[in-house]
This record gives sequence, C-alpha cells and structure tokens, in this order.
Amino acid sequence: MDQFRIMVRGAGDIATGTIHRLWMAGFRPVVLETDKPSAIRRQVSFCECVYGDAAVVEGITAKRADSLADAVRMLKEGVVPVLIDPAGKTIGEYLPDVLIDAILAKKNLGTVRETAPTVIGLGPGFCAGEDVDYVIETMRGHNLGRIIAEGCAQPNTGIPGVIAGYGKERVIHAPAAGVARHVRNIGDTVEKGDVILRICRPGTGGTEVTATISGLIRGMIRDGYPVTEGFKIADIDPRQDQYRNCFTISDKARCIAGSVLELVCAAYRKKQQSREVAERVKKPEIERSSE
Repeated sequence: MDQFRIMVRGAGDIATGTIHRLWMAGFRPVVLETDKPSAIRRQVSFCECVYGDAAVVEGITAKRADSLADAVRMLKEGVVPVLIDPAGKTIGEYLPDVLIDAILAKKNLGTVRETAPTVIGLGPGFCAGEDVDYVIETMRGHNLGRIIAEGCAQPNTGIPGVIAGYGKERVIHAPAAGVARHVRNIGDTVEKGDVILRICRPGTGGTEVTATISGLIRGMIRDGYPVTEGFKIADIDPRQDQYRNCFTISDKARCIAGSVLELVCAAYRKKQQSREVAERVKKPEIERSSE
C-alpha cells in the first residue's frame, strides 16, 4: 500500500470522513487544501491544522505540510499531511493512482479525468465518464453514498438534510458582512433566540446572530473569520442528548467514505493485478537471458 498513491482535494468534515476511513484501512492519502478553509464542523475537520495546530479526529492526527516532500515524510511518520495547494499544482508532480475531489464546492474547481488512473468526485458539479470516472451521491436520502459510473449526482437544492424534523432551520447564515466573533462554542446547549456569535464591523457594535432552534451547536465558523452576507456560519443539532455528535464523524460522512473506499480498493486491486501480469511476462525473459 505504501506504493499506492492517493490524493484528496479538500479536508472539511465530509472529506475528513473519507480520509479517516482510508487511513484506517491502511491507505495513506496526501491532502490538498486552501490557505483559509471555512469549515463549520471544525472539531471533525482535518483542515483546521492549516491554522497552525495539529487536528486530531477520532484518533488520527493531521498536520500542515510545507511541501510535497514534507508531506511524503509525514506519511512515513504516521501523520495525515495537509498541503496548501488549492489549485492542485502538486497533483502532476505526485502522480497519484487515485484522485478524490472532496471539496464539495457544488462545482468542479479544476479536477480533470486525465490527472490520475482513477478520479472520484463527491457530490454535484461532476459528471462520471466526462470530468471524473465516478461520482458519489452526497444528498441525504435513499441514494446517499451511491456510486455513479455514468452521469451526475443530484443537483444542489440549497436545503440541508432533515435531522430530527429540522432542515433549513438548523443551519445559520451570516446576516451581514464582517468578522465572526464567538459568544458560544461548539458543543454548547442553546435555546432558540440565544446569541451564539456576532458579526463585527469597524465602527459598529456588530450584528448579533441568534440560535434559530434549540439544541447543540454542532458547528461554528472559526472565530475571527471574515464572512460575507449569507455565508454559512453555524449548524445546530436539535438532538440535545447527543453531545458526542459534535466531536465525531457523521453518519453521512461515513456512508460516503465507505463508497470511496470501495472504489479505492478496486483501483488498488487492479494495479496489483497489472503488476503481477507484468512480473509473469518479465520472468521468462530473465530466465532466457540467464541461459
């Protein structure tokens, strides 16, 4: 497996579920991120290591890598390397066997099918058979995690999946542009109407952002992060008795990760079989030369 190269674009919470599953299965992916990731579920997102400290998610540690060589060294040390490369410039240098686009930007930000023998895209924005080899469905529901070998995932509706009867109500967006400042923290229990953060602007007291429903703050934008009006800044889980959910990989992320692992294992097996065939062809040539 050390000779089987995997790259993952993105290290948010869904991407982290995939990275974690691959790592636990013995694969060692190199991860590419932007220099200012905006993950909401920061406690379960490897991208948080970009800001300096290591990010530990369910026993797996990720750290920021300064170069591709540094990333390869970190793999040998048992650490997930997160390299700042939003444009994917190092993909051509690393030449991965599998490339996984897990940015979840709802559009393709530059991934092309020719960059690796197997290219996988998560969610809408990709078309299997055109810009990627496979698409994984990310929409909650019956088809969540389905592997699509031809065609696209369901288009983005802009409406979050329903949890305990709540959909769009549980996700909070910035009412104004400014800098996010925390009043409450991830894991806190809040009641509807409680102030959870403020959007601050120079010369003003800022705009208060309140909880839209009662529950647990499952995700919140990083303190000090500059946001635009309408930017996603928080996520409230109505299941107040499930505190651990704030700090563990979600069922959705694990479902998607399982499908990615299935494709990676198939790609790995295919490469092993090709290598075995090449060795069988080469062996008679070696025997003849020795005679």
